[in-house]
Amino acid sequence: MLTIHAKPLVTKFMRELTGAPSAALLLDYDGTLAPFRVERDQAFPYAGVPGLIEDIMRNGSTKVVLITGRRAGEVPPLLGVSPHPEIWGSYGLQQLTPDGKCQMRKLSERAEQALASAEYQAEALGFGNLTERKPGSLAVHWRGLKDSAADYVRERVFSQWLPIAEYSDMCLHDFDGGLEIRVLDANKGNAIRKFLARVNSKMPVAYLGDDLTDEDAFRALKGRGLTVLVRPQWRETTADVWLHPPAELMDFLSQWHVACKAKTTAAH
Repeated sequence: MLTIHAKPLVTKFMRELTGAPSAALLLDYDGTLAPFRVERDQAFPYAGVPGLIEDIMRNGSTKVVLITGRRAGEVPPLLGVSPHPEIWGSYGLQQLTPDGKCQMRKLSERAEQALASAEYQAEALGFGNLTERKPGSLAVHWRGLKDSAADYVRERVFSQWLPIAEYSDMCLHDFDGGLEIRVLDANKGNAIRKFLARVNSKMPVAYLGDDLTDEDAFRALKGRGLTVLVRPQWRETTADVWLHPPAELMDFLSQWHVACKAKTTAAH
C-alpha cells in the first residue's frame, strides 16, 4: 500500500495517465529499482520489478527511460528486461537505445585532463581501489566502510579534487556512498529537460529516484510531472511523494500497468 500522504497525488496522476494516449516513466536505477550493494555488479532489481517494467513496456503506450549515473551498458544485464528500455547513462551523456545503439557526447580536452588529474590524485592517496572512472565523471565509493573511514576518505579526496573542479569548470557532488567529480552540465536535471523538449507538453510524466543526484531531476520536472522519492528512510526532498521500497514501489508500478491496460481497453 502507498503511504497515506502519497495516495491522493498518485491517484490523481493515475487518473490522468488512464486518459492520456501516451506517457513517460523515467527511472533511476541504483537505490530506486535495485537496493544498493557494495558489489556494484551484483545490484539486481527488487524481485518482480523487471516483470512489471516489461508489462508496462509491452502495452506500448508508455515510454520507459532509465536515467542513471552508471555507464549505460552496465544496466541491461542487471535489469534483466529484454528488450531493455532506453537508458541514459552517465547522467545523460550516454544514450543507449533498445536496439543497442549508443551515442556519447564528446568531452572537451580540458574535462578529460581534469578527470585524469583527479584519478591520479585518488591513486596517490591510496584510494585507487575505491575509484570508478565513467564517461564524464570519476567517483570514489566508500559504501561498506565504517563511518570514520568513510569520513576520512571523503575529507582527503574532497581536498584534492576541489581545486581541480574549480580550475576546470567541473563540479563535485556527494551521492549515497561516495563523492563524484563530473562535467558541470552532466546532471539528471539537464537530462530531464532534454527529454521533455522531445515530447508532447501534455504527456503525463513521472520520475522516480532516491539519491541526492535525483534532486536535480525532481526540480526540473516540478510542476510538469509527478516526482517520486523511493527510499527506505525519509529525507528532505523536493519530490512530491515518498514511496518505501520494495512494496510501495511495486504498488506504484502495478497501478501504472493497470492504468495502461484500462487505457487499451477504453481504446477498443
